[in-house]
Amino acid sequence: MGLLDSFERGLERAVGGAFAKTFKSGVQPLEISAALRRELDTKAAVVSRDRILAPNDLTVRLSPADKQRMDTLGESLTDELTQLVQKHATAQRYTFPGGIRITLQADESLSEGVIQVDSHTIKGAVVWNPVLDIDGTRYPLMKSRTIVGRGSEADITLDDSGTSRKHIEILWDGTRGQVNDLGSTNGSLLNGEPFTQAALPPDSVIQIGRTRILFRVLAQSEPPRGGTARGGPR
Repeated sequence: MGLLDSFERGLERAVGGAFAKTFKSGVQPLEISAALRRELDTKAAVVSRDRILAPNDLTVRLSPADKQRMDTLGESLTDELTQLVQKHATAQRYTFPGGIRITLQADESLSEGVIQVDSHTIKGAVVWNPVLDIDGTRYPLMKSRTIVGRGSEADITLDDSGTSRKHIEILWDGTRGQVNDLGSTNGSLLNGEPFTQAALPPDSVIQIGRTRILFRVLAQSEPPRGGTARGGPR
């Protein structure tokens, strides 16, 4: 599956039916993702034999009508765009001077359907934000330990009779992820293999019962105030 296909499927999972209902005209999310890739390719600069530097602060300017439609997707859109930019940079061997920041901005001077991308290279700290994508919903992992299962005591509750009340736990120490099966009745799979305890690298797929869980880690710019920079995922 290509990067753009992966992006579109990820966005459809994240927003469900709102995706098809909202984007029948004007700028399409796929067009934004393609514009961001072009911007990276255009602005990437060779700074040494082993390093190609790409801009990490990207502003997407849209007509007010297009911007309003994009706003209906909320943070899911920028999360998916960030993930795509990460993957494209890895494939092209680009490096960033800091975390990725993608901003959508309304521009009265632009006609509907037109996209303009401005980019800058900004040195700064990176925050690695882990998330779980489950049945079209994205769950940021705000704690160091997150329990997933069908019981009300779980942090993320599943409507799946094939899962235990407390089925798995996801551990995140700021740089690395781990997943543990909490003695579930039906067991768990990580990337198709059964496990009881395992390291959890980015883009891993966990299967419990009928539920498929995608673990992602997004490299984003540290907010101007608050928060502590963290090392990269391994």
